[in-house]
Amino acid sequence: MKKLTVFTPTFNRAYCLHQVYESLCRQKNHGFLWLIIDDGSTDGTKNLAEKWQNENKIEIKYIYQQNGGMHSTYNTAYKNCETELIVCIDSDDYMSEDAVNKIILFWEKNGSEEYSGLVGLDADFKNRVIGKRFPENLKSSTLEDLYQKYKIPGDKKLVYRTEILKKYPKYPSFDGENFVPHGILFLQIDKDFELLLLNEILVNVEYQMDGSTLNIFKQYIRYPKGFRYSRLIEMKFSSYVKVRFKAAIHYISSSIHLGEYNFFKNNPFYILTFFAIPFGVLLNFYIKYRNKTTIRIK
Repeated sequence: MKKLTVFTPTFNRAYCLHQVYESLCRQKNHGFLWLIIDDGSTDGTKNLAEKWQNENKIEIKYIYQQNGGMHSTYNTAYKNCETELIVCIDSDDYMSEDAVNKIILFWEKNGSEEYSGLVGLDADFKNRVIGKRFPENLKSSTLEDLYQKYKIPGDKKLVYRTEILKKYPKYPSFDGENFVPHGILFLQIDKDFELLLLNEILVNVEYQMDGSTLNIFKQYIRYPKGFRYSRLIEMKFSSYVKVRFKAAIHYISSSIHLGEYNFFKNNPFYILTFFAIPFGVLLNFYIKYRNKTTIRIK
């Protein structure tokens, strides 16, 4: 049986999806399954997937679903994953040389039920590490501690035990929106498990102009329910006061955008929220200003 599922969420990315496919075909270790979750594409993604399945170079499973947003593709992937480990490779990225073998060998040597999985490095298309490498003397850490305690910046590549992911609540859906920040699940897992640290480049990434990373201020406006929910999760599960306070500020801003000014309704974090109110009001104005500025520039 395969050890690893490489899962790729995609929506109208047929023009670049070949990068993922070609990089997976180059892997020396084929002990993985490529799971494509098509979030309602209309650009021929299904035909591409069928073509690659017929080539039979690697094992591919293709699932089409009605458009529900990135978070819904994670729900679908976790539900359908049957391998011990799962890693997400975005449709505009590609798997680094021999990354599958590095993941499998590292986990077979060091993995156990004590850990939720492992975390490796992302690099750009020139193979430069995004942010920093992990401290050489550090064996494991929670994801939040990497960023907050050890000050390791930059996106990292998460490889989780599928069994663990299935135990935690699914990402919720909100009427009229199709985005919920997926990091909230990992924050909840952090409370119970650490990740093993693999100081190797696993994925090469490129941020597209239509990607979520470069459109964050637009997303704050378009998906206030999803973001407000994620801020409640951060206030509840983060181990750091500054993170919880920042989340409270964003919670206020999202609530204002929704026209809901009772900031304490369904929100048990009264003191934190009270002191965040003036900053949340200012943030709401700033987000609106940034969006208007972006529109003018275009």
